[in-house]
Amino acid sequence: MAAGETQVYAKVNSKLKGRSAASLLDPLLGMGFPVHTALKALAATGRKTAEVAADWLHCHCDDPSLDDPIPQEYALFLCPTGPLLDKLQEFRRESQRQCTRNRAHEVFPHVTLCDFFTCEDQKVEHLYEALKRAGDKMLGSFPLTVPLALHSSISYLGFFVNEGSADVIREFAKAFAMEAAVLADCSVKPCTKQLHLTLAHKFYPHHQRTLEQLAGALHPGHSCQWIAALYSRDMRFVHYQTLRVLFQYKPQNVDELPLSPGDYIFVDPCQQQEASEGWVIGISRRTGCRGFLPKNYTDRARECDTWVKHRIYTFGQAADPNSREDGEAGSRRNGELHPPQRPRSMGSIQALQAAIVRRSLLVVRHGERVDQVFGRAWLQQCSTPDGRYFRPDLNFPYSLPRRSNGIRGFESDPPLSACGIFQSRMAGEALLGSGVPITAVYSSPALRCVQTAQHILGELKLEKKMKIRVEPGIFEWTKWEAGKTAPTLMTLEELKEASINVSTEYRPAFPLASLMPAESYSEYVDRCAVSVRQMVSSCPQDGVILVVAHGSALDSCTRPLLGLPPRDSADFAQLVRKIPSLGMCFCEENKEAGQWELVAPPVKTLTHGSNSAFNWRNWILGS
Repeated sequence: MAAGETQVYAKVNSKLKGRSAASLLDPLLGMGFPVHTALKALAATGRKTAEVAADWLHCHCDDPSLDDPIPQEYALFLCPTGPLLDKLQEFRRESQRQCTRNRAHEVFPHVTLCDFFTCEDQKVEHLYEALKRAGDKMLGSFPLTVPLALHSSISYLGFFVNEGSADVIREFAKAFAMEAAVLADCSVKPCTKQLHLTLAHKFYPHHQRTLEQLAGALHPGHSCQWIAALYSRDMRFVHYQTLRVLFQYKPQNVDELPLSPGDYIFVDPCQQQEASEGWVIGISRRTGCRGFLPKNYTDRARECDTWVKHRIYTFGQAADPNSREDGEAGSRRNGELHPPQRPRSMGSIQALQAAIVRRSLLVVRHGERVDQVFGRAWLQQCSTPDGRYFRPDLNFPYSLPRRSNGIRGFESDPPLSACGIFQSRMAGEALLGSGVPITAVYSSPALRCVQTAQHILGELKLEKKMKIRVEPGIFEWTKWEAGKTAPTLMTLEELKEASINVSTEYRPAFPLASLMPAESYSEYVDRCAVSVRQMVSSCPQDGVILVVAHGSALDSCTRPLLGLPPRDSADFAQLVRKIPSLGMCFCEENKEAGQWELVAPPVKTLTHGSNSAFNWRNWILGS
């Protein structure tokens, strides 16, 4: 070790009380790491263990900023735990589903106690002592319950802390700031304004009423034990966008970043001029290295997901008197306090949804069709000369339903593939988990659409209770169908014979015989508009109307409700090509405003990769 570094280490070690700092630092120095980088690693990992810090240093061995004397930024938050936190988390999930994401979703539920401030790496341990001293000082006067009052404005929704309790909490923040200044030489600015716990911030004005109704189902009197939590973040990336890596990626060029699932990427929106379409330039949180990466291998993360939790101080009654300062509180799942896992309460989720059930329209594209995988000649691959069906590949359906025009009838009306059936069931399972109340189901007469609706209803446990209303008016644009005649589709009797629960009483807006071959674009969008208006008018009650149709229906069946004119036909064709199997659009009626609005679907999208055919004989002979 260099003489200068030895002196620095001795100086640091003499200032720290006890042997905790030395016990963490010694193993790192013994591995040959310099003092300043070892301290930097400990600060960046929340001073958990020497092993965690050593892993961080090994990952950052090529980090060009490793030797830069840039400290972390720290902040102190008052955070709820227990039943109140559970309710707040449910509110956030439901508000994001119904009203899309807003600024409040970037950070866990909290009351801010001070602005972010910097602390030198060698003095971080003193911050922990400052937190403990301030907590011990205010423990006797800290309120057992913190009264909260709901406040709403055009761009903010949240709870204000009652002034009596707020005064005590502000005193705690001031005590921490004073202790941090004395012990760690930090300049901390405690919060002196109205203390608040944000529910939603910077949302669209037309979502205000929905958010208020959702917040009305929250009861701030729920049992809660409050904790003061000390977090840090990398100050260099405060204004960057944060992406979460979903899939592994091996670089193909020297200027590309390797990606590992679970890593985070910091992206500066102002430095993307050199990136090609579909790519971004970012810095890996795991390694500190910079490079190009495919954006579709990532997803947007929350701002707080990369924050590091250092220590907490628990107020209120504690089972263990030694648990006031929790050295293991720095969870590796950064950014949010995680109480013990409990079974998800469907009752509590449905209570939130019951607060804001509106008439809605969920338009879903059908699952993967068999000719989408095996081409137009798929029937030649699975039928004998005498017209009998067999299964040449596991992605072919197990069997085909009987139809009057024989197996050749499937050429213009193909069924779902086995994967398409699986996709439909997954979507139904997700809808069941979301708790959305389905009030009616409509389907295009195409077999692939009716089958998709059937499997979705099966997972919703509604296949026997709810009949599928077959509506030819939402069939695909016939100009895109092969042939000069209208496609021959299965009759209701044939569908019922195939054990599909279709309604024979429903009167469609457009009978099957009214479908004309090679119709114009205006004729197509007009029949879709008439059909969707009839569907909505026949379902006046609140709840979700499920429509299973084609990719084109996600546009042609929603724009009439939204009051939008049809797209240009060329733009329409380009848009439809990008819609995947089980793609969804969700419209919600706003009765107060007298209009329909496009909102986030109740379930996430389904993404998966391809799986090409494999011939083992060619593999053996090719070896």
